[in-house]
Amino acid sequence: MLSLCMIVKNEEESLRNCLAKAASFVDEIIVVDTGSKDNTQSIALEFTDKVYNFKWCNDFSKARNFSISRASNDWILVLDADEFITDFNTEHVDKFANYSSNRNKVGRIRIINIIDSLSDNKKCMERVSRFFNKNYFHYEGIIHEQLTALDGKAYKTDMIDITVEHVGYTQEVLNKTDKLKRNIDLLEVAVKNNSQDPYFYFQLGKSYYMMKDYKASAFCFEKALSFQLDFRLEYVEDLVETYGYSLINSGRYQDALVLDNCLDVYSKSADFHFLMGLIYMNNAKFTQAIESFLECTKFSYSKVEGITTYTSYYNIGVIYEVLGFREKAIEYYNMCGDYEQARNRLKML
Repeated sequence: MLSLCMIVKNEEESLRNCLAKAASFVDEIIVVDTGSKDNTQSIALEFTDKVYNFKWCNDFSKARNFSISRASNDWILVLDADEFITDFNTEHVDKFANYSSNRNKVGRIRIINIIDSLSDNKKCMERVSRFFNKNYFHYEGIIHEQLTALDGKAYKTDMIDITVEHVGYTQEVLNKTDKLKRNIDLLEVAVKNNSQDPYFYFQLGKSYYMMKDYKASAFCFEKALSFQLDFRLEYVEDLVETYGYSLINSGRYQDALVLDNCLDVYSKSADFHFLMGLIYMNNAKFTQAIESFLECTKFSYSKVEGITTYTSYYNIGVIYEVLGFREKAIEYYNMCGDYEQARNRLKML
């Protein structure tokens, strides 16, 4: 038996779609409203009578834990209103929940983030901890809350066969909300109260990055990197990569070369090789850039769509075009398939 637990506020544009896609996969829906002024609650009531009000207190964990406390089932799935289930393997999920040794283990669902790039929407995949037994876990942290074992001990995770598409990072959505400003305000408080926690500096840097304030994001990432970090942690890998993009986007190309030092750690990441390709490219280290982009194409998987194929080939084409090797540029642009930017370059050659 599975309860979907959500906290919402002013989500009338996305909530119906979210709940409609989730309803057939869960046994109970819990919706906690933190102060909506629109039709959010009436939409939620179309799917469940378990809609509760929670007075917002600038603490996401308290709201999350309140929603969990209202669930009648032990197993919990957490979604946000801008997340839509696209695949749910009921057999696999039931097997995970019914296996007794998994009670103190957390299931990590697959989230596909739709993120605006300069020319189109990119898909970026990640795994997040969203499926758990409420008798063993709760949330901690006022923002970007973390699932924590009730006994305070480290816990194991496992992949679970649920896929969700998240549209909250498209520019259209961000323009309609004050999500980033709200996050930054809360994270500034978190940093002030936890000045020795690199995770909060990381999340603050991510929020500034989404606002395209690359100078501020790089500063926050540098604060996080000043701590003793375990570079094998997922968030640290994200920190290093986004720091690299902050440096590129703020024109600090030479400073970005410091990430050379992380190549051994992230040698099995197509996304990191792609980042290094861009760094080399912007430092006119064209041979190394081409080698990095070609390395990307050896992988079968990347977090960001296209890195193992067309975007790497496209950048190689750009390098050859800039260097005056027209035929080589055409060769690599043709390897990009229907990628619009490559098609446009071919029209110009």
